[in-house]
Amino acid sequence: MAFLRSIVTAKTTAIAAVIPAAAFAISSISSSSSSSSSSSSSHFERLSKNLKFASNPNLRLSFAKNIEKSSPPSALHMDAPSSNHQTSVENGAVLPDLLTEFMVDMSCQGCVNAVKSKLQTVEGVKNVDVDLDNQVVRVLGSSPVKILTEALEQTGRKARLIGQGVPDDFLISAAVAEFKGPDIFGVVRLAQVNLELTRIEANFSGLSPGKHAWSINEFGDLTRGAASTGKLYSPPLGDLGTLEVDVKGEAFYSGAKEKLRVADLIGRAIAVYSTEDKSDPGLKAAVIARSAGVGENYKKLCTCDGTTIWEATNKL
Repeated sequence: MAFLRSIVTAKTTAIAAVIPAAAFAISSISSSSSSSSSSSSSHFERLSKNLKFASNPNLRLSFAKNIEKSSPPSALHMDAPSSNHQTSVENGAVLPDLLTEFMVDMSCQGCVNAVKSKLQTVEGVKNVDVDLDNQVVRVLGSSPVKILTEALEQTGRKARLIGQGVPDDFLISAAVAEFKGPDIFGVVRLAQVNLELTRIEANFSGLSPGKHAWSINEFGDLTRGAASTGKLYSPPLGDLGTLEVDVKGEAFYSGAKEKLRVADLIGRAIAVYSTEDKSDPGLKAAVIARSAGVGENYKKLCTCDGTTIWEATNKL
């Protein structure tokens, strides 16, 4: 454990977050100038527990080494974003690292080798850990879910996203909004990176080609579609800019937004508009619901119909 403590203590700052569960919000954060080895050790134990690594010291040591090599110290605690946290750029936005978990249909070591080899070629991937017993693949890096999913499917194996976020003490670390048609389909995923930064990824189909405004609105009331979701949430935080829709009616977005907290968005709505003008009633909206964070969803069967989890893949 002395080695593990030395990894985490190097240049880190102890941070304590006070999270009132009843309010579903993160209320305050305090810091001290330096951390002791005992506090850093307890932080690493929380990380290990959230990743289901506590019972496997080899996996825990491997992940710690990769964190040290691939991420700056700020990735191990909840500092405000800094230039060291920048890992890649897409759509003009800096994408920080996240841990993304998939349930993957694997049956042997050959499957493990194929999955790891493929994912390690994806730009932005820093580390890949495969748990064959639970059929779980964990990917550390800045690559969007869409790209990782496509890479897994290229190995000939079915995969399903089961969790995303950072292994830390957030009450709510991930959320999702699903647009289920009949004309417009889409999935918007939000993941808390630290107390001051959220990553956003979105896939849409069925939109007319061109630019479409989209936003986070005050209410999750869909009785009149997007028109009943209220005003823009906490301007300018709720303004998500514009979606660039191609000639096939499809759009993909991946970016990050400062000061946006996932816990504050549950029960609100994401709305998409017919043009770049947000003053129109809006084309479609979807309610933002809590989604599984890291280590929160290892079920292999869907409760709805009993099929294996990777058979229940969404359209997007």
